[in-house]
Amino acid sequence: MSFKRLFQPRLRFLTMALSVGIPAALLTVGGCKQADPAGAGGPGGAQRPPAGVTVVAAVGRDVPIYLDEIGTMRSVESVAIVPQVGGKILAAPVEQGNYVKKGDVLFQIDPRSYQARLDAAKASLAQAQAESKLAAIEFKRIQQLAKNDVASQLEFDQKQNAVDVATAKIDSAKADVETAQLNLDYTKITSPIDGRAGARLVDVGNVVKENGSPLIQVQQIDPIHAQFTITESELGTVRKYLSEIGLDLGKNPERGLKVLVDMPADARQVVEALNGVRPATGPATRPSATSQPTGATAGHVGPREGTLTFLDSTVQNATGTIMLRAIVPNDDQYFWPGQFVNVRLILTTKVGAVLAPAQAIQIGQQGAFVYVVNDKSIAEIRLIVPGQRQGDMMVVEKGLSVGEKVIVTGQMMVMPGGPVMVVIPGQGGPPGMPGGAAPGGAAPGGAAPGGAAPGGAAPGGAAPGGAAPGGPGGSPPDGAKPEAPTAGK
Repeated sequence: MSFKRLFQPRLRFLTMALSVGIPAALLTVGGCKQADPAGAGGPGGAQRPPAGVTVVAAVGRDVPIYLDEIGTMRSVESVAIVPQVGGKILAAPVEQGNYVKKGDVLFQIDPRSYQARLDAAKASLAQAQAESKLAAIEFKRIQQLAKNDVASQLEFDQKQNAVDVATAKIDSAKADVETAQLNLDYTKITSPIDGRAGARLVDVGNVVKENGSPLIQVQQIDPIHAQFTITESELGTVRKYLSEIGLDLGKNPERGLKVLVDMPADARQVVEALNGVRPATGPATRPSATSQPTGATAGHVGPREGTLTFLDSTVQNATGTIMLRAIVPNDDQYFWPGQFVNVRLILTTKVGAVLAPAQAIQIGQQGAFVYVVNDKSIAEIRLIVPGQRQGDMMVVEKGLSVGEKVIVTGQMMVMPGGPVMVVIPGQGGPPGMPGGAAPGGAAPGGAAPGGAAPGGAAPGGAAPGGAAPGGPGGSPPDGAKPEAPTAGK
């Protein structure tokens, strides 16, 4: 069988298939091209709906310029109580952790041996006084004899010397009495300051040595110091503002820079859960543990204002930092010695700063930006220069003006230069959005069933089936009020 007779039927079948298939494929492609415009938003198709967003107008106000640091609380006065005489501890009247006043007895050392030494010193003083009296009588007698040339000059000098020696012995005996009395007083250990007693390190019955280990520590915690450090690169800035107010930390601490001190966020949550601050257990003169504090800071949970009082004179070589200290009122024991705190040093005030919600600021390849909604409900990208954070707001140094509306939620669905639909938080908006559509946002003539506007929705029209899902949260931060709904054009 020849090659031509074997493959000729198959070649005829392939030629017929190609003649029918190619024109059909061309018709299909042509049909798709004609149907595309209708599906892409042409006549009879639906355009992409406007993104549902919430907006807040940028505000202008005076804000502080500050440095944020981490610090620790330090007691204004801290005294380690050390015994000044040795002996056995007989009593410890003050309980651990109690508040004490200056002069309150903390420990009582056995005073009997010291009382005996005092008695012996007093007896020695009485003996010296008696000897001095006898020496004075004998000297007076020898003076009479010397006038009649009955006594020699040697005897006269001896009696005069005896008077001087007796007088010196009296002075020595008096010093011994004072020393013995002082040691006896030292057996009663008292608090040198008003403050709070710490843990007792030596119990009753133990024998302590003179100038030995501390027995207890007493710390003054009202007011209290907040101690923190700044870097040497920040030192010049701080000194600049110190010189501007003519600060003299030694003579006029009330003119110092203001400092805001607060405990870490997790600790504040615990305090807030207890419905405010309650004072620790204290003496009868302080509020009881079940009563509310009555001072200027009573019931206040949050930053406390203090005053900068100390700037160290040396930069630490090992860390490149310098230590500062502020004094803070603490009548309700909100702070505790050794506690880590957040410290904000207020340097000055920036007048008329522009602020926008921090959640409105986005980061792109060209830097920080916000979406600004104009009067035609069109979203525009605006590059900005952000400044310091002020709570839930952020200072905008450049790129934004007061009154301009920025998008705070729904940024993920926004197209630059595209239409948006402003929704109002808390008014039952479409699913996924924190609020409802602004009145007047629907396309002219009303939306068709199902939400799509006939012939395509206008830029301010309602989105089919509701606005596009927005970002997290619905209420503008920091108490800012949302803008009034914007009508569609």
